[in-house]
Amino acid sequence: MKEKKIFYLCGLPRAGNTLLSTIFNQNPEISATANSVITEIFKDLYNLKKSDTFLNYPDHDSFDNVIKTIVPAYYKDWKKPIIIDRGPWGAPNNLAFLKHYINPKPKIIVLVREVLEVLGSFIEWSNENQTAFPNRIGCISVEQKCEALMNTDGLIIKELIAIKHLTLPQNEGISLFIDYNNLVKEPEKTLKKIYKFLHIPYYKHNYIKLDQFEVNGKGYDDKVVGDNLHTIKTKGISKTKRNLEKLLPKTIIDKYKNLNELWK
Repeated sequence: MKEKKIFYLCGLPRAGNTLLSTIFNQNPEISATANSVITEIFKDLYNLKKSDTFLNYPDHDSFDNVIKTIVPAYYKDWKKPIIIDRGPWGAPNNLAFLKHYINPKPKIIVLVREVLEVLGSFIEWSNENQTAFPNRIGCISVEQKCEALMNTDGLIIKELIAIKHLTLPQNEGISLFIDYNNLVKEPEKTLKKIYKFLHIPYYKHNYIKLDQFEVNGKGYDDKVVGDNLHTIKTKGISKTKRNLEKLLPKTIIDKYKNLNELWK
């Protein structure tokens, strides 16, 4: 069987990850994944190297043979020849794994969006869905929810670290940064840019009628994180208008308004 082409997608949450993956999955040659567990598999396996059993007999070559098979083995039974794996691949440890074990020059699509817009999107979603995870962890005020999203274990900070890492000189040439606003305003132009970056033939996508995300016969089960987290608009692509000054406290706006400079 011909070896699959594997590309990577990372970026801020609420920055069009699900939308872009849904569009890609129209292409009969591409499977763009949901949030992948592969980086977690890497981490858990690599932690075994710290165990007494391994340190007592440190056979790195044999161990590394297993790590090198993770990505191709995971996608072995997927039918399409091109995989776009979504995960925090820009994070220092993840990127080091990827370069060392899988591909020294990977191609990574990076989705970015103004951080305050990301926070506003999360807050509006949590207001509309009681099952949203910020509500489940005991956050009551908007400020508490935002700080939970922005703490060291929060979704946004982890991705910001990954994005910043991808801007470093040693990582030049492996990433294509896509702004959410450009994806929404000019989807066809943006997709052509991505196809060119990946060096694969362009596919004529439908940007008017979209399906909810599904790949390899499965969709998201948002009961785990909160209803409708990955629900997209299906009748065309448009940006939801939000008044951030009404959604977010001034303390949050002042604290996080300059984070976009990380990738500019």
